[in-house]
Amino acid sequence: MKTDFGWPAILRLGLVQACLGAVVVLTTSTLNRVMVVELALPALLPGALVALHYLVQVVRPRMGHGSDSGGRRTPWIIGGMALLGAGGFGAACATALMASHPFAGVLAAVLAFAVLGIGVSAAGTSLLVLLAQRVEASQRASAATTVWLMMIAGFAITAGVAGSLLDPFSPSRLMAVSAAVSIAAFVLTCVAINGIEGGAVPPGTDPAPLKAAAAGVRFREALAQVWAEPAARRFTLFVFISMLAYSAQDLILEPFAGSALGFTPGESTRLSGIQHAGVLLGMVAAALAGRGRNGQRFGSLRSWQIGGCLVSAVALLGLVAAGMVGTSWPFKANVFLLGAANGAFSIAAIAAMMALASEGRASREGVRMGLWGAAQAVAFGLGGLLGTAASDLARAFIGTPGMAYAAVFAAEAALFVVAAGLAGKVGREPASRPVSLSVGEAGLKAR
Repeated sequence: MKTDFGWPAILRLGLVQACLGAVVVLTTSTLNRVMVVELALPALLPGALVALHYLVQVVRPRMGHGSDSGGRRTPWIIGGMALLGAGGFGAACATALMASHPFAGVLAAVLAFAVLGIGVSAAGTSLLVLLAQRVEASQRASAATTVWLMMIAGFAITAGVAGSLLDPFSPSRLMAVSAAVSIAAFVLTCVAINGIEGGAVPPGTDPAPLKAAAAGVRFREALAQVWAEPAARRFTLFVFISMLAYSAQDLILEPFAGSALGFTPGESTRLSGIQHAGVLLGMVAAALAGRGRNGQRFGSLRSWQIGGCLVSAVALLGLVAAGMVGTSWPFKANVFLLGAANGAFSIAAIAAMMALASEGRASREGVRMGLWGAAQAVAFGLGGLLGTAASDLARAFIGTPGMAYAAVFAAEAALFVVAAGLAGKVGREPASRPVSLSVGEAGLKAR
């Protein structure tokens, strides 16, 4: 298969991902604070709404199937961004409504966050499939890192600009800022995505077999076909377990630092910067490892996934030791190592996802990517809830805070070991034989 996505096209898709991140961060972060601080509502409410937006993303495989059937990803990206913007603006309006009519505002917020999740599913799934189909194998890790860093940039820029525009706070100002962010994100997406896909299929590919493979196949049948592929099924389990372990520690790291090690609120907040610096280093390392002289890789995607998961487990066991030893443990270095390992395995996993999307039965790339995206979203939604619930439960039965958190970190380390085992098995067995020449097969034969 002839691929046609160089760095200009990758950066354009990265801009789309940044726009997606801009809407999401304003909805899941800023509105969270407004509900809890300005409106004095229970913290459980925004937590449940964010979990809802993750849970709704179980529709990702269905969205992927729709783009498989049509043969084009661009309409799903644009449509998804339209829904995303509507959901983000609707969530801001619902939050403003809570000030005067709490019950009606909460009902409106439930609807808005559900629409937000559907929009993320449609746009995010098709964007990743487009990258997977059009990016050279040697560029996948670098492309994944670039797109994700641009999404993080979208988070940061939106948080900074929107934060300055929201002061002095008022409900009307909140709605105006949200509307501006949603409209700007949609317009930039349309500009960035315009003409990028070209034809319905990649150049050099015969469209007839692909259309025949997708035509007349119902979603349930397509999903069953993908789930019957050993590689797709194992990778789904890998994504779920690794992301569950990844997200479960996120909400309890700072409370652990404060209650077990005596960190002040400022010191524990700065831990997030240390961890994210490690994540950035791990991402960049994984991206650079995917490109060497003459395009040779320094280690396979599988080895980076396995290594990243195992080092994450070791770093979590280091947090267990910190809970037992106390302040004499090199805690900040431990947190940096955890971030680096997390960043390395996550980028390797995304690159592997892009490689595996086209393996197996033809015209099922969207369903596969959607299945993996749904597994990740559900894991993130459950991870925060289970991590905090497990820490509360452990503290109820274990008197010492350090030992209670250590028990939770040990369980998360075990999950990473299981994920490493699954990553080692993915790709060792042949995928189901495709009914026609798939995009992935053509690409493998061309290399």
